[in-house]
Amino acid sequence: MQKTRTVRLRPVRPAGWWFDALLLAGFAAITLALAEGALLGLDLAVSRWAFAHDPAPLYWAARMFNLLGQGGWLLMPVSGALAAAVAWRQHSVRPLLPLAGAFVLLYLTVGPLKLWTDRAAPSATVKKPFLPPAQAVRIFNEQLPADAYSMSYPSGHVANAIVWYGVIAVLLAALTAGRLHPAAYRLVRFAPPAILLVTTTYLNFHWLTDGLAALLLGLFLDRLLHRVPWDDLPLPRRLGGWDRPALFTSTL
Repeated sequence: MQKTRTVRLRPVRPAGWWFDALLLAGFAAITLALAEGALLGLDLAVSRWAFAHDPAPLYWAARMFNLLGQGGWLLMPVSGALAAAVAWRQHSVRPLLPLAGAFVLLYLTVGPLKLWTDRAAPSATVKKPFLPPAQAVRIFNEQLPADAYSMSYPSGHVANAIVWYGVIAVLLAALTAGRLHPAAYRLVRFAPPAILLVTTTYLNFHWLTDGLAALLLGLFLDRLLHRVPWDDLPLPRRLGGWDRPALFTSTL
């Protein structure tokens, strides 16, 4: 008889749901403040500074580092390749589960929030539809022209980076059988989102508060994914032994 695995949520740091509630409260506070016009001046000031300080070397360096947040041709392919490598090595489908979880969580949260909040990007002030800054910075702006990009809030680059690099770090730890140095693990998880927060703001791809809100939301989603006991979730028996534990080979 096959032994049933005990399914328990995995620990995260800091422990407890209080931190998750704090992240959601912070996201809600930024959104409400923007709706009331409290932070629009800050966003405009940061955007103006970035437009005024963009020498070519710094601009192109920021563009290069900003590629770290490209989900379609970088984050998902890299995650998929790592998951496939771990799955083949461990003879288990479980490394594919965090990928599916990340995709579903992002699809159900970031996309709908962008559609709901109707916010233009800072670049809409210098290219079509050439909006006045006071109009482009508004959130819940149903008066945007039909040709205006209206999905700036929250930043998908930042939220995607937090979630996908968290998955990549877990897969790298599994691929190295727990020998990945903790410093390298933390670097993979946290450096790219920090870089993207800076570069998307500096390049005027997003308002500063787009990135800050995405940081809070992304950390919340990342904690949800890291709580899931992927190695213990019940799977169909017809997998022929490919349901064995494969991910949590270390205590990172």
